[in-house]
Amino acid sequence: MRRIRAAAAAAVVISLATVAAGCGGGGSGGGDNSQPKTLTYWASNQGPSIEADKKILTAELKKFEKQSGIKVKLEVVPWSDLLNRILAATTSGQGPDVLNIGNTWSASLQATGALLPWDDAAFEKIGGRDRFSEAAVASAGAEGQDPAAVPLYSLSYALYYNKKMFADAGIAKPPTTWDELVTTGKKLSKDGKWALGVEGGNLSNNIHQVFALGQQQGGDFFDASGKADFTSDANVAAVKQYVDLMAKDKIVAPGNAEYAQNQSLTDFAKNRTAMVLWQSAATTFAAQGMKPDDWGVAPVPVPSGAPGTGKQVNSMVAGINIAVFKNTKNLDGATKFVEFMTSDAEQKLLNDTYGSIPPVKAAQQDAAFSAPDRAVLRDTLDKSAAPLPQVPEESQFETAVGTAVKELFADAAAGRPVTTESVKARLSKAQQQMPK
Repeated sequence: MRRIRAAAAAAVVISLATVAAGCGGGGSGGGDNSQPKTLTYWASNQGPSIEADKKILTAELKKFEKQSGIKVKLEVVPWSDLLNRILAATTSGQGPDVLNIGNTWSASLQATGALLPWDDAAFEKIGGRDRFSEAAVASAGAEGQDPAAVPLYSLSYALYYNKKMFADAGIAKPPTTWDELVTTGKKLSKDGKWALGVEGGNLSNNIHQVFALGQQQGGDFFDASGKADFTSDANVAAVKQYVDLMAKDKIVAPGNAEYAQNQSLTDFAKNRTAMVLWQSAATTFAAQGMKPDDWGVAPVPVPSGAPGTGKQVNSMVAGINIAVFKNTKNLDGATKFVEFMTSDAEQKLLNDTYGSIPPVKAAQQDAAFSAPDRAVLRDTLDKSAAPLPQVPEESQFETAVGTAVKELFADAAAGRPVTTESVKARLSKAQQQMPK
């Protein structure tokens, strides 16, 4: 996800499972498998604007057309609309041939049966599965099944900090533990400015943050059988820790309880907040007038300050996958397009442009991905990131728990107490909304 995904219409996914097996996309593709001349492609909004994405991608699609003779009809779909559009396409049969999906949706959309499975033979047509980071492939579908998509852009969370605000407060380096973040944050939260920006109204961002904190507490939101387990002590502690940054620690502005996608980045760029937890934010900061020397990047804090596996996990495995609708009329052309988009050259170019990390291992070796900020993101993916639960109900999970966190932030902003009991009650309500 270059942009945080909106978890919308998620409850529809499971009910579509039996319908979509006979439906799918490709209704607007045209052509036959042996002589495909046209493809339709829904791209996700990766850059600072829809128009910026159109400009970036159109140049690459012209390259593909010159190489293959296949014209690609491009539509860049905002994250707020993308899941709804995909779900509608699985029922109507009127969708694209190729599309981008947030990797956290992979298992949910896989369960509909609408997406082409990427078995070994399919992967061989694009150079082989072993070209890709295993962590990225693991976020492309449920464990034990052929992936429902191919990794396209890889992302992880990092702690971005405003160097001038840190210097003005006499702070020499970014925090490495959560205790340090709170202590540092109290020094920064003064004179109408705040230490940390959050987006309480952004359901997916809420999920991403509490998932990592839950891992640090030793918990999971689903048990080994795939059953929801939202109210465990570890998950309750994780959610309370996150909301307490506003409710108890007072290092997040109360207004952040209502913030939607990217509003925390604007506050950071305008020197209103000193830190933000985000995925590959450099291009957005640049678009808002910041210079590279204005901000620094550090790993997201962990309990001991040393990111790693287990309780030292500090990010979900974020990213964008590229998928093909199973009933496309242009399967050969769609496969060629996926091969083009995941080629070493395109992986270097597109991921460099968007500030993400290539999931293709050979492309990661390019010097562009060794810069200090990229190195933090790459190391996080390699050493201390874990995939969100790859279960069919993942989208419902994002909606239900993301909403619970949103409601708790609203309580904090209004001065209502946020207690272990109130957190557990909200998570219990969220669990009741999950399929039995």
